[in-house]
Amino acid sequence: MPCICRFSQWPVQLDNPDFLGQRTRELFTQIKWVVLSRAVFALVLICSTLFFSDTGLTGQKNQSFWSLYKISGIILGLSLIYFAWLFQKKYLHLLAYTQVLIDTFIVTAIVFVTGCYHSIFTFLYILVIIYAAMLLLAQGSFSVALASSIQYGCLIELEYLKIITPCSENQTLALVVDQHHVLYRMVITISACFATAALSGILALQLKTARKDLKIAQEHLKRVEKMAAVDEIVSGIAHEVKNPLASLSGAIQMLREEMAPTGENDKLMQIVLRETDRLRQIATDIRLISKPCRNNAEWIDLSTAIDDIKILFDNTPDWHGRINMVTRLEKNLHVYMDMVHLHQILWNLIKNAAESIEEKGKITISSYSSRHRRIYLTIEDTGIGIDKKKASHIFDPFFTTKSDGTGLGLSIIHRIVDTYDGMIDFESIPGKGTVFTLIFQNFLS
Repeated sequence: MPCICRFSQWPVQLDNPDFLGQRTRELFTQIKWVVLSRAVFALVLICSTLFFSDTGLTGQKNQSFWSLYKISGIILGLSLIYFAWLFQKKYLHLLAYTQVLIDTFIVTAIVFVTGCYHSIFTFLYILVIIYAAMLLLAQGSFSVALASSIQYGCLIELEYLKIITPCSENQTLALVVDQHHVLYRMVITISACFATAALSGILALQLKTARKDLKIAQEHLKRVEKMAAVDEIVSGIAHEVKNPLASLSGAIQMLREEMAPTGENDKLMQIVLRETDRLRQIATDIRLISKPCRNNAEWIDLSTAIDDIKILFDNTPDWHGRINMVTRLEKNLHVYMDMVHLHQILWNLIKNAAESIEEKGKITISSYSSRHRRIYLTIEDTGIGIDKKKASHIFDPFFTTKSDGTGLGLSIIHRIVDTYDGMIDFESIPGKGTVFTLIFQNFLS
């Protein structure tokens, strides 16, 4: 799916309700500043109204000034209600939608009492659209743009038809302004609202993406620095262990061939050989953590590689029919990587996702590219999730929650991804599921 259509997602899975913990905290802070700014605006409106009324620049009527006082009081009262709602920390998205939509009506009221067609406060619609995008991304900004356009259009039309009369006007609009000029003003204002909604929605999404990328980069760098301290030591130990293991395995095989043991002795030798092979594989994995090789790197079509893994997964008896795998892949995305390493990353993450699902569940794999030459790959599951106390250690070598695990799988994945200048991060809700995010450079874009 082309990224130009993604106004409100990064990545797709992180915007569904199960993964909104971080987003809720951000929304809380944003709403708090919006409410404070609204209260400050009300105070400024009161002071400016007092100033102009005292200087005698009141025009023909004082009613509009009293109306502004009332509107300012309503704004201050609503701000107190919003604060009380905000600190309940419930239904924050509903709070955001409620206040931005109410703000459109308040702006319409201000425009009405200050001259309707001739009002200088129509720019307030633009401000509401901009902070709606900050709170609710493109969906919110377009909703506010639509509400503002309908209200402004109806207001000017009612004034032109003499159904309503602004407080500060003596003559009706139809007598002083040509119909074509009225229509022109309405078209320009409505177009400006939707143009602002589109632009602010894109900018809000880019800001959200940049913050997310920065967070992933910081966490990834911390883990790289943490792992770098033990890489050389662990690699040296693995090298020293691997040599005697090879000698031990060879000696056991020679004894088995010469002695031709039977019964219990043969079983014991098979156990020794099997465990020796397992230790050799662990030693190989440990060395892979330290020095993954890039000699066989090539350009790989990501969607093709994922489709191959999906076929393998769907034909695995343990998961066939119990776990549904769904892919949402953008075509023509290529990564520069060793095919073996890419398959190792994909299979390990998918296997972990499948093992976290106790009964029936779903794994969703999504990929898309951004305009700043990055490829995002997400693997989401509906499993048991990761406990918060364990979450900070899942990439540590030898850390595992499985009885038969070595604790090297995610450490190896992290090292391979870093070797190819990529990044990896995850978010998890215990009891709900986990989503892993991989970011690769898209040099072919």
